[in-house]
Amino acid sequence: MAERYVGLTWDHPRGRLALEAAAPRLAADGIDLEWQVHSLEGFESAPIEQLAQRYDLIVLDHPHLGDALASRCLRPMEEVMGTAFLADVAERAVGPSLSSYRLQDQTWALPLDAATQVSACRADLVETAPVTWDDAISLSRRAPVALSLSGPHAYLTFASICQSLGSPLATGVADEVVDSETGATALAILAYLADRAPIGADTQNPIQLLERMTTGDDIAYIPLVYGYVGYGDLRRDRPVTFGAGPLGPDGGHGSTIGGTGIAVTRRAEVTEPLRRHLAWLLEDQTQSTFIPQHQGQPAMRAAWESDDVNAPYGDFYRRTRAAIDDAWIRPRFAGFTPVQSQMSQVVREGLSLRKPAQAVLAELTRIQNGVASKSTTEEIAS
Repeated sequence: MAERYVGLTWDHPRGRLALEAAAPRLAADGIDLEWQVHSLEGFESAPIEQLAQRYDLIVLDHPHLGDALASRCLRPMEEVMGTAFLADVAERAVGPSLSSYRLQDQTWALPLDAATQVSACRADLVETAPVTWDDAISLSRRAPVALSLSGPHAYLTFASICQSLGSPLATGVADEVVDSETGATALAILAYLADRAPIGADTQNPIQLLERMTTGDDIAYIPLVYGYVGYGDLRRDRPVTFGAGPLGPDGGHGSTIGGTGIAVTRRAEVTEPLRRHLAWLLEDQTQSTFIPQHQGQPAMRAAWESDDVNAPYGDFYRRTRAAIDDAWIRPRFAGFTPVQSQMSQVVREGLSLRKPAQAVLAELTRIQNGVASKSTTEEIAS
C-alpha cells in the first residue's frame, strides 16, 4: 500500500497547478500525494494549528508563522531538509523569499512562489509610467489610477509607501507604528489617489483589479498591487506592464513581500522521497521550466533572470526585480493575520471619513501593540 500525504494549497492556478502536476512523480517511490485547496482567506476561518492536524504539507504566507510557532505545529526545515540545503536555497532565492520564513533562528517553510507589490500599467493608456509618487499623483489628474485597498491591502499599501519614504513600519510593540511625519505623508498620498480612483476599485482584490485592467480601459495604472505574471502575458489583448512601484524622494523602493512557502507539519512522517520531492521543486531547472509552464510564479533567481521565462510576459520578472529585492517583511507575531485586516479597515475609514492623520496613526499603533505585546513568537521591536 502506498504511503499517503495530504497537502493544502490555495485555490488559484498559480497556487495549485504545478503542485498537482508534480505530485505523480512520487508514485515511483510508492507515495501518494494529494493536494487539496482553499482560498487565501481560509487561514482566517480555520486556524493553522487546526489545519496542521489534517494536512502533512501546507502552503502558507509568512505572517501565519507566529500562530504556527505558538502552537508548535510545524517542523523546522533544518530538521526536514538540512542546513546545507537551506544555505544553498538562500543563495539562489530572490529577495527575502527564504528569510521571510525564518523566525526564532529556524526556517519554517520553503519558498515555492515569489511575489511582492509592484506597479501595474496599461502601456497603451499611459505614455510614460510614473517613476515617483509625485509622478503618480500627476498621472491621476489625467488618467484613471487605482489603489489596492480591499481586505488587508490598505495596510500593505500604506506600509509600502512608508518604506519608500524611508521609514518602514514597526514589526512589533513600538511607541509609534511609524514616525508621524512619514505616516502623515503616506496617508496624504493615499487620500489624494483614493479621491480620484475609479469607482469600485477600493473593494476589489489584486486579482480583480488586474482582471479589470485587462478586460476594460477604466484602470490605466496601479502604483502598488501584488504581481500576477499571467496578466503580463503578451498574448492578451490588453496586457499589463509591470514594474517597481513609485520611488520616494530619496529614491527608495517600497514594497511588502507576499508569495507562499511549503511547510511540513508535525503530523507528517518525513521520508527521503518527500525530501527529494521538495528539493526538486526548488531546483533551478524546475523553477525555470516546470513551475512557469504550470502557471506558477517561481522563487529562484535563475527563473527571474531567464530570457525564456521573461519573454512571454513582457519581462515581468526583470522589471519587478528591484521591488522584491528591497521588499519589507511583515510582522509575524502570533495573531497578526487578523490584525493586518483590522489595520486596513482603520486606513480605509481614515481615508473615507477624512480623519486627521494623527488619529489614524494612533489607532494603528494601539491595535498592533495590543496584540504584539501578548506574543512570544517574535522579538518585539520596531
